[in-house]
Amino acid sequence: MLPNGGRSDGLKVLFLTSGPNAPASRYRVFQYLPHLQQLGFRCSIANSFPEKYDYFPLIGWRCSRFLKRLVRRWHLLQIRWTQPDLVVLERELFDEPTDEFEQKLRRLSSRLVLDIDDGIFLRYPEKFERLTRMCDGVIAGNALLRDYARALNSRVVVIPTCVDIDLYPQVVHAETPKDRTVIGWIGTPSNIPQLSLVLPALRTLSQQSAIELRIVTSGRECLSSLDTSGIDFRFIPWNASTAVDEIRQFDIGVMPLNDDDEWNRYKCGLKLIEYMAVGIPAVASSVGVNSEIVASGINGFLAATPADWVDHLSRLTADGALRHRIGRAGRSTVISRYSIQSSVPLLAKAFTDFAEVRSS
Repeated sequence: MLPNGGRSDGLKVLFLTSGPNAPASRYRVFQYLPHLQQLGFRCSIANSFPEKYDYFPLIGWRCSRFLKRLVRRWHLLQIRWTQPDLVVLERELFDEPTDEFEQKLRRLSSRLVLDIDDGIFLRYPEKFERLTRMCDGVIAGNALLRDYARALNSRVVVIPTCVDIDLYPQVVHAETPKDRTVIGWIGTPSNIPQLSLVLPALRTLSQQSAIELRIVTSGRECLSSLDTSGIDFRFIPWNASTAVDEIRQFDIGVMPLNDDDEWNRYKCGLKLIEYMAVGIPAVASSVGVNSEIVASGINGFLAATPADWVDHLSRLTADGALRHRIGRAGRSTVISRYSIQSSVPLLAKAFTDFAEVRSS
């Protein structure tokens, strides 16, 4: 519980984010704002401009980088003038090995908290070590990230990457069999290569049942790397306003991950959580946090081998009642553990606790 009957007593919190379209910003900052404000937190946002991992083609990468740094200088001045009680840094200020700006941020911030939802330490381990040690606390998206950060900072709290369950209406499963089963995937173009892991199973399944692979992503050109021969597939352009509706059209959601890629080990399982939130069954690689989210055969299925993918997808395709049961259990898991409704009290308590400490 928060002090003063569950309110924050007006704690001023500034979030330094990657940008309004960045997934980490949308899911780990922006969707929490109205809930935190209802608890009495005074929240403000300072976005990277251009977004942290992007640039403006019209002016080029170098000029875009200069603009980002200019904007962050302005944000540092704002911190000096407004003196927020807590500054929450999403990942890092810049996607680069230097930490000059983060050092300045530390000097200007009364309390500084780092939020991580990916294995960013794999890119710049020395920078991550310095940044983590200088912070008053760390918020980690899963237990694996927590364990890594805890070796550098004793004040680490796990807040999973979550969804607003009110924005993910439960699917109403059809009572009569469908002409074909839609097996869907949603994600960014950079993760498209992961789909190659499940294509052989889908090719086998296509010989047994009428299925469609539906891919929702932000560009068709990234699909050229996939060998979809023998598979009926459909591309759907990703749009923030329609993404949940597209997921609700899936009968089964898949989240394949290559276990040879260490980055995958530290992912927060967002697409898996989105599938489960709307009540469709999901099949995911047994990599990283997926094994924590899914109890295989109860609220989803985990696949470790090509044979697992064929078996799980075949069973779900053939059995509508199984899809309904697994989907319903998956949604219950999200409501209790991976919804912002369940995480807001945890985040609010973390903020109030971090505001009371100071790093050495």
